[in-house]
Amino acid sequence: QVQLVESGGGLVQPGGSLRLSCAASGIMFRIYAMGWYRQATGKQRELVAVITSGGTTNYADSVKGRFTISRDNAKNTVYLQMNSLKPVDTAVYYCNIASTNYWGQGTQVTVSS
Repeated sequence: QVQLVESGGGLVQPGGSLRLSCAASGIMFRIYAMGWYRQATGKQRELVAVITSGGTTNYADSVKGRFTISRDNAKNTVYLQMNSLKPVDTAVYYCNIASTNYWGQGTQVTVSS
């Protein structure tokens, strides 16, 4: 069956960096666009970044210039490099197979001093 497993979250100080990973199984990974979403406490889930099968990327305005989404089709993995983190980036981060209802379990990112 389809499975998405996120990792790499944690506690980081403002200005710090984290790299999230999402390992996919049960799908032909290379043909799918993949997305990273986040949900802060009390807020709706929002799109952070998306990468197409061809490697085209798009970002939410709030993370442009700070976050980078990438993929390694040989490893069936999508990444989210997060730099210059701010407290407002605190949320549970989820990966998603675009246009499907397949989601990972989420990984908590907390930005705090």
